[in-house]
Amino acid sequence: MLLEVCAYSLASCITAQKAGAHRVELCAGPEVGGTTPAQGSIIAALELGIPVFPLARPRGGDFLYGPDEWVELLRTVRMCRRLGCPGVVAGAQLSDRRLDAGRMCRIVDAAGPMSVTCHKVFDQVPNDDEALETLIGSGCRRVLTSGLAANALSGARTLHRLVASSGGRITVMPGGGVRSTNIRELVLATGAREFHSSAITGGTGGFRTDEAEVRALIVGLNQGGG
Repeated sequence: MLLEVCAYSLASCITAQKAGAHRVELCAGPEVGGTTPAQGSIIAALELGIPVFPLARPRGGDFLYGPDEWVELLRTVRMCRRLGCPGVVAGAQLSDRRLDAGRMCRIVDAAGPMSVTCHKVFDQVPNDDEALETLIGSGCRRVLTSGLAANALSGARTLHRLVASSGGRITVMPGGGVRSTNIRELVLATGAREFHSSAITGGTGGFRTDEAEVRALIVGLNQGGG
């Protein structure tokens, strides 16, 4: 069982590592749902020793990227590879909201040995089964999803089906509203082995990771995994 924490700063990476998180997705731009972090932030996070998967997303909003934005996204992926990141998080869609299979293949190619996670652009697709096969065919290792619902708990039934459909060919990682209060239920309901949470609570203020919440998430994860 594995917990990935979405961290919006180096301080949150430090907190996540201290509390026992297994991996961080490093992002900037929390006010728009996450954008590419600065190179210096990536380097500093890697120096902590915790696995770091930076987000490659040139802007907020949709995932229909123009030519310049697409070049920037691929440049970010290659930068992460050059820096020695174990993974990267990215995704691209078509105007009909389906995943852009060609661009997903190019992201995986640019990533080389890095593990590629498709982010929650997946939750916008019209057909989740088709999208899952697209990601598997592209070589993506993981998909972050709330089961096409407002949060992972609401999408638990779909998540369970996706985990079963994946057949071990790709990791389905529930994310979206994952908290210490529901993670045990999510483990039991979805059958997933990796989970994603920002671990942000009202007590920390802003977009800072809560150390106590990370620890409680891990406890719940282990209890659910039995």
